[in-house]
Amino acid sequence: QVQFVESGGGLVQPGGSLRLSCAGSGSIINILTMGWYRQAPGKQRELVAFIFSGGITNYLESVKGRFTISRDGAKNTVYLQMNSLKPEDTAVYYCNKYVPDDRYWGQGTQVTVSS
Repeated sequence: QVQFVESGGGLVQPGGSLRLSCAGSGSIINILTMGWYRQAPGKQRELVAFIFSGGITNYLESVKGRFTISRDGAKNTVYLQMNSLKPEDTAVYYCNKYVPDDRYWGQGTQVTVSS
């Protein structure tokens, strides 16, 4: 019954910012370790960031200092704030459990960083 819906992507110039949202179908999202993933053209899907239910976070080395994962329990939502975006950040971004459940990969949200 777990469902996640990604939103917030778009086209931005290098150096720009976007805030992605992952809305859960219920409050269960607040007690799960959640991750943001991305898949760029011609590349495998990779884990970008994750957040434990207790708030501890970790990041892909290439996004450290630029991306921030967070959650708002009242809104049943996990966020990914992306700053100083680079063309290599271009990908479809997905959210799922840190240990993904294949039933709940959604459409993702497209992030394109280009001049």
